[in-house]
Amino acid sequence: MDPTGVTVGKTLVLEAADARLVVRPEEGGRLGSVVVGGRELLVTSDPQGLIHWGCYPMAPWAGRIRRGRFAFEGREHQLPLGMPPHAIHGVVYDRPWTVRSADTIDIELDERWPFRGRVEQRFALDEDGLTVTIRLDAREPMPATVGWHPWFRRRLAEVSAPASLDFDAAEMLVRDAEGMPTGERVTPPAGPWDDAFTGVRRPPALEWGSALRLELESTCPWWVVYTHPVDAICVEPQSGPPDAVNLAPEVVLPGGPLVHEMHWRWTRG
Repeated sequence: MDPTGVTVGKTLVLEAADARLVVRPEEGGRLGSVVVGGRELLVTSDPQGLIHWGCYPMAPWAGRIRRGRFAFEGREHQLPLGMPPHAIHGVVYDRPWTVRSADTIDIELDERWPFRGRVEQRFALDEDGLTVTIRLDAREPMPATVGWHPWFRRRLAEVSAPASLDFDAAEMLVRDAEGMPTGERVTPPAGPWDDAFTGVRRPPALEWGSALRLELESTCPWWVVYTHPVDAICVEPQSGPPDAVNLAPEVVLPGGPLVHEMHWRWTRG
């Protein structure tokens, strides 16, 4: 079956064989649902807000910025504290995006970020997986990172085994008393984790017993893994670590967009 993409009300729906992707532009441009073989892979709602469900884009920064403060080109900047005492996850996951076609949405950076630019996402689905591409176009020089924050279900319908995570990275950032990375890198200890990693040796993978295996790949060199929730696991590709504007800023220039991809590949049974 050839993949199809349609706009339904204020959602995008892509289908291929028994795979179905629903994108919710009005709710932060997130993947609101990914169903494979009749089983939902994502946490699909949270009555308390937009942080803890779906798979949402993070831009122009991913993760936290320490106390919302950073300096760039000699100027100090203070961002709103989305999760006090820190700024968190950028300014595009909590606002409506514009639908440009059956597979593309975009959004302008708003006044919470001191630099002007635009973010675009493009979606592709086939029967064995999906690819999401994010592009940040800067209208003026800015420090920036991009990424995605998926909330995967620990348990799938009619599958007795909870999700197991196969994750192997060379380095992990040490966090301080504020939960922020110090810049020091260590060999990762055993989980549970709420940490940033780099040097991933093989694609991270989730397995729900023998029912489904999901491999994650990305052009992003950093991953944040959050395994504390009882109902979900987060495996987040990011182009830079949390607090990258202070630790290791990547400067995006007009005419030189920041572009990354995230790939999910699933194997049934």
